[in-house]
Amino acid sequence: MQPRAFAILTALLLGVLGLGSVAVTDWTPATGTQAAASAAPGAAGSGAPAAGTVQTAGASATPTGDPAVWTRSTLRNKMMAEMEATDPGVALADLDKITKEKPYTVRFCHPIAHELGHQAVKRYNADFQKVISFPHETCAAGYLHGAVEEMLNASTQPEVDLLKLCAPKNSGPCIHGVGHGTMFVAKQDVAKARDLCNKFTTDQNRIRCSEGLFMQLFGPDEEDETAKANLPADKLAQDPLYPCKDQPALFQSACYFYAPTFYLSSHDYPNHPEVYGDALKWCLAGKASGGAVDCSRGVGSRTMKYNLDREDWAAQQCATAADGWQRKACAEGLVSYYTVNYTDAGAAGRLCAKITNKEMQGYCRSASGLSASLD
Repeated sequence: MQPRAFAILTALLLGVLGLGSVAVTDWTPATGTQAAASAAPGAAGSGAPAAGTVQTAGASATPTGDPAVWTRSTLRNKMMAEMEATDPGVALADLDKITKEKPYTVRFCHPIAHELGHQAVKRYNADFQKVISFPHETCAAGYLHGAVEEMLNASTQPEVDLLKLCAPKNSGPCIHGVGHGTMFVAKQDVAKARDLCNKFTTDQNRIRCSEGLFMQLFGPDEEDETAKANLPADKLAQDPLYPCKDQPALFQSACYFYAPTFYLSSHDYPNHPEVYGDALKWCLAGKASGGAVDCSRGVGSRTMKYNLDREDWAAQQCATAADGWQRKACAEGLVSYYTVNYTDAGAAGRLCAKITNKEMQGYCRSASGLSASLD
């Protein structure tokens, strides 16, 4: 065959083969599920990335337009847009739905709910009764907390108004929100915020207020430099659990309980799963002042909050503690957060049933008031 003829025939064959490839190739874009599988091969069944991996905002979208893996910023932006277009009730209902479908989002849904509360107060011109007329139990009542924060922050007489906001019911979540608000009013000055909490007339409400105060100190929710934790490095070097031992007795328990929030966040817990066990060792610095038990409960609570989709794994972190009293305290923290997040009557039983370590399961049942003989 002549070279010229051979070249023409070859070109024709390649053209036919190329058209055939186009015809049989599936050019349909990958679905959100397929994209998620390729983008996050180590993802857990809930959609959360595997331990030791960092979430990226560029995850592929699902057919609904939502990202395959939520981050704090993407979820926050969706909720704020929904509330702007509709009302807080719609946004909170959707937030609740997402956290139930994707339990890993619970680790950042509370501060998002705070922001919704702040925005609602502005939207309804500080009509607090209107603001709280929407169901607001989602994400451990974060919406209510944020609303109370905003009301107090805008008040010209916060020391008077803090006693009126939650009246007449004076529910625990509302007064907890007041505690958050005292830190806004006091510009993160613990002593001044504590004085505001002491305006309440009963120890129970002062303690509830202190819980919000120290939660705000150790884990500020707002991406705002003025709201960052006011914990001097030199003080922490001298006392790892600063400022808890310096608090009046009534306020120490809440301080020790929330102190692990700061420890975990400052040690990059999403990418260093070993930090939960390290936090239990760190809590032992509070033994001399009697705060090690509350601190260990706090570690358990935060471990569950950040790993709601891995209940047994969370319990295994508590099991790393060297002493039984600390493993027990950590388990109590696990139960505490789980039942705050899942408020139905069977929540504690479900949690304990998922724990495979028999000792930890026993502590779970004890903390839940369940019979230790249950299968």
